Amino acid sequence: MDQSLDTRCGYIALIGRPNVGKSTLLNRILGQKLSITSRRPQTTRHQVLGINTVGKNQFIYVDTPGIHKSAGKAINRAMNKAATSALKDVDVIVFLVDRTRWTDEDELVMQMIESQKMPVIIAINKTDRLEDKAALIPVIENIAKRMPSAEIIPMAALHGNNVDVLEDTVAKYLPQGIHYFPVDQITDRNQRFFAAELVREKIMRQLGDELPYEMTVEIEEFKVEGHTLHIHATILVERDSQKRIVIGAKGERLKKIGIEARKDMEMMFGLKVMLNLWVKVKSGWSDDERALRSLGYMDDM
Repeated sequence: MDQSLDTRCGYIALIGRPNVGKSTLLNRILGQKLSITSRRPQTTRHQVLGINTVGKNQFIYVDTPGIHKSAGKAINRAMNKAATSALKDVDVIVFLVDRTRWTDEDELVMQMIESQKMPVIIAINKTDRLEDKAALIPVIENIAKRMPSAEIIPMAALHGNNVDVLEDTVAKYLPQGIHYFPVDQITDRNQRFFAAELVREKIMRQLGDELPYEMTVEIEEFKVEGHTLHIHATILVERDSQKRIVIGAKGERLKKIGIEARKDMEMMFGLKVMLNLWVKVKSGWSDDERALRSLGYMDDM
């Protein structure tokens, strides 16, 4: 029996400007944490596949970095390319916007998808924060004029409001075909990748605006011995002043980052984790394409 006759499988790009809730939505759909989140824009820097197999349908969501106008440094250009390249081979686009806030970056995304041939679903996120739901009416009307063929779904990814409606709508557009991944696989990324991402998340959450986003994490060692996972990670910053911020007084901030990251790692990997962190200055790495390539920032293009 040809499985492709009674199963559906497709790729769905989650796109939008920074900090609009793409990663929160993916985590909600999967029912577990996969993509890191913070209040800082540009938390997501890579494409991350989230695979959700429900009965005969396999949804392959592509979480993307936020598309932004400022693309002066190599890392900004790499993130924009990672986001736009996701549009090449997907079956459905889910464009996330934030309630009544329409920015130049939303407009940039809209212009990118207006010429696309595949179905587009526009998800208006964070509607639970609106006191007056009627404020959505002109937003919906404006979007409908621009993209009359798009389906528009108000929702709230954080609390799951209408996320089931979004999933049902996506399911209508999945093409018939075999499932590309085993039923129990939820991503294409390896554990080393997620270890680095969890450390970076804790840094971004703790330091807020104190530290520019020119910071990344590199896993030097990832080794299982018995029931213990040993991880050595290096936090790369661009200046000595940033190194001092990450380490904190008497190393307290680095210690706290390590404790919080280790807890999430143990939950994700199901093993006891011994995590060692170092902070290293690598001047200019965020504007150096060779450095970015070695750190995995060019893998999504």
